Amino acid sequence: MKLEMVRDWMTRDVITAKTTTTLSDAYEIMTSHKIRRLLVVGDNGRLIGIVTYGDIRNAQPSPVNSLNIWELSFMLARLTVAEIMTTDPITISENATIGEAAHQLLAHTIGSLPVTDSQGNLVGIITESDIFRMVVQAWHNAQGDSPKPYAHYGA
Repeated sequence: MKLEMVRDWMTRDVITAKTTTTLSDAYEIMTSHKIRRLLVVGDNGRLIGIVTYGDIRNAQPSPVNSLNIWELSFMLARLTVAEIMTTDPITISENATIGEAAHQLLAHTIGSLPVTDSQGNLVGIITESDIFRMVVQAWHNAQGDSPKPYAHYGA
């Protein structure tokens, strides 16, 4: 198997949010784009955080609370991704190997890594699904199959 690089398997068209994005807007962005992770960037376009679908789900109020529906709605409407995001997420270079990316994902028990170039600019994201896609592609190639590209990856 050839040495696979992050730059060849990452998703380049990254969907991002600002720190002022509300949780309801973040949820809508994730749902409409069918993604589970949303990278948060500052006004300069630099990566400052990441919000996952799980983060948004965990920010929902407990069914056992003393607030009424109007108070809950008011609170949730004002909550932004800045208040729940993971700041300074672990990143990886676009020139790293897939093995290095997989090691980081396993070592930190995370499902994705924002990808940066040599100047630290956000250029993509590599996820567990991207790595699985690479494995399946290699498996098909070893079998002599010609796999169909996966719907939204354009392999």
